[in-house]
Amino acid sequence: MKKNFVEELRWRGLLHNIMPGTEEQLQKESTTAYIGFDPTADSLHIGSLVQIILLMHLQKSGHKPIALVGGATGMIGDPSGKSNERNLLDEETLAKNIKGVKQTLERFIDFSGAVENSAEMVNNYDWMKDLSFLDFARDIGKHITVNYMMAKDSVKNRINAESKEGMSFTEFTYQLVQGYDFLHLYTHNNCKLQIGGSDQWGNITTGTELIRRKVQGKAYALTSPLVTKADGTKFGKTEGGNIWLDINRTSPYKFYQYWLNASDVDAENYIRIFTFLDQDTIEKLIVEHKEAPHLRLLQKKVGEEVTIMCHGEEAFENAVKASQILFGKSTAEDLKTLDEQTFLDVFDGVPQAEIEKADLENGLDIVDALNEKSGFLKSNGEARRALKENSISVNKEKVKEDFVLSTKDLIADKFVLLQRGKRNYFLLKVV
Repeated sequence: MKKNFVEELRWRGLLHNIMPGTEEQLQKESTTAYIGFDPTADSLHIGSLVQIILLMHLQKSGHKPIALVGGATGMIGDPSGKSNERNLLDEETLAKNIKGVKQTLERFIDFSGAVENSAEMVNNYDWMKDLSFLDFARDIGKHITVNYMMAKDSVKNRINAESKEGMSFTEFTYQLVQGYDFLHLYTHNNCKLQIGGSDQWGNITTGTELIRRKVQGKAYALTSPLVTKADGTKFGKTEGGNIWLDINRTSPYKFYQYWLNASDVDAENYIRIFTFLDQDTIEKLIVEHKEAPHLRLLQKKVGEEVTIMCHGEEAFENAVKASQILFGKSTAEDLKTLDEQTFLDVFDGVPQAEIEKADLENGLDIVDALNEKSGFLKSNGEARRALKENSISVNKEKVKEDFVLSTKDLIADKFVLLQRGKRNYFLLKVV
């Protein structure tokens, strides 16, 4: 073994529940373990990052990871931690989502086959699709009692809730279907451990119990805490929605900003959970941060490590460059290196006006650009005063009253950034 997997999770705050004997099993031999991923979208978001990191730690510790994509269970919907029945997905949507989830996971975990503990990807639809209801009821259902299933928090909380909706039989059977996944992987892939978030403990232990009763086997369970934010808001979400691991859904700039904007309390947790820095390095960083919290050392280090891990070095450097555009001494050339999406992310919420491309081709007087064409400033007089005060910039560079805008000033062939003072921005968008 390269390192003690459980001990690694323990000091990082990644261990919630562990079945007796699990640590001993992992220390005894290279062990196959799996985590399930729900294909509710064609990308994973950072809410799934903890589970991805658990598989990465598992593989680094010399164990074999299996990533299960729930093509079958995705058709049912897990009731754990939810108050309402989930909309069921059709097969075409599921197939698209599963492909996207696979592509995401392959960026983090080694599926190459080049190492002994190379990861595997499985889809539970492959073994569930030909299983009849009668076979499932006879061969699986008889081994787990209704009393056992009713005792699980995921079931109890929904049945005892005030909601009139209650819980459908479909969702009630979810823990048994997930338990069957564990049994199948135990039997066919020698998989002895299931890992998940703390809300999955009931479903996972149903699997270990089914393995014990059906094949007299010994299987194990381990869960991690659900990541929460100190202010009570949901981790992984912003006003604009989820923070995705797919750059087509969340740009590296927005991704980096999410970590950069973490509170000091959250950053101290995130540096342990979401990076692979060693314990000494992390403890030193925490001490340094506390000595000068205004420098936001922890937030910057978390942002750097996680952005590089998810999107690569170049994307991180571009995200930093984009971050400095609002607050640092950037130039027109810096602005022109940004792609359209990153540019829009940086200046999200900045007021804008549309102009014709012909205006720039003919040359647009700066006073007209500031007032008549945009409404950025209230009058030509105000525009001229601001220009005389040397407070007007075009694409971050100061201009005088004789300045004329042209197509060479366009950023991403579409935008011109006007600015008054340090913080007052306005976008001209060519249509």
